[in-house]
Amino acid sequence: MNKLPSVHGWLILDKPLGLTSTQALGKARRLIGGKKAGHGGTLDPLATGLLPLAFGEATKLVPYVMDGDKEYLFTVTWGQQRTTDDAEGEVMAVSDCCPDEKSIVSVLPSFVGEVDQTPPTFSAIKIGGQRAYDLARAGKPPEMTPRKVRIDALELIGMPSPDRADFKVKCGKGTYVRSLGRDLALKLGTFGFIAALRRTKVGPFSVENAFSLEKLEELSHKGEALTALFAVQSALDDILGLTLTASEAQRLRAGQSLLIKPHQVALMDAPVILASHQGVPVALIEAKFGSFVVVRGFTF
Repeated sequence: MNKLPSVHGWLILDKPLGLTSTQALGKARRLIGGKKAGHGGTLDPLATGLLPLAFGEATKLVPYVMDGDKEYLFTVTWGQQRTTDDAEGEVMAVSDCCPDEKSIVSVLPSFVGEVDQTPPTFSAIKIGGQRAYDLARAGKPPEMTPRKVRIDALELIGMPSPDRADFKVKCGKGTYVRSLGRDLALKLGTFGFIAALRRTKVGPFSVENAFSLEKLEELSHKGEALTALFAVQSALDDILGLTLTASEAQRLRAGQSLLIKPHQVALMDAPVILASHQGVPVALIEAKFGSFVVVRGFTF
């Protein structure tokens, strides 16, 4: 992925334990600079790992990143049900049952595919205009409605102790790993909560390309913090592209449409296309009524 020598691009942060996503963004922003920044998908304070941070024009692509597939490593501790479904919550119920490897493996297929999942009570979902976690903290836990989520793969990768099991999951947008851990335990006839959670992939981004805050600070001291930024278009590595002429780029920047040429017909079925001129993103476009129209324009 190409790096941009300006405050337009993506910082792939390896978020440490204990920070909210907003706090992590604030620390990174002080080191990177820039007036406009946002994060692509929230991580709980008790979770670590990949947090895509968008700067400048990259903030226009945050929704596309948040819609991307995700991968997590997580640990379930058996025998306790907690209010938050993770280590932060209070114990609500206990069980002496700790499932063995054979039992765990046998239930995993039932969690793969399109499944119904009830989000945690302590979540950012809005209920009647209020965040569910605000209602729960006020002693008025809301009734959470099940919803469809997509889980593409779920595997047991280790059992460090009888009461703990390590997993890897690949899933779609809106999947709560805390709910997955809770439901796994219930399926196995016990209780469980997420003891550790690490996000390793979001859309095209992987934690192998991530920077820690310590590394970013080290680069900042050398005056090299901007070298940590990946190109704006790196968030769209998996979508089709269209190379523009100078006049076509000018038309799109002015908000005008482009007639679809015969050799571009194959692009008509694409949900969104990245239009660029000389390697610089000009706009996200879509085909409509025989023309390419601007969905989102970029300003550099």
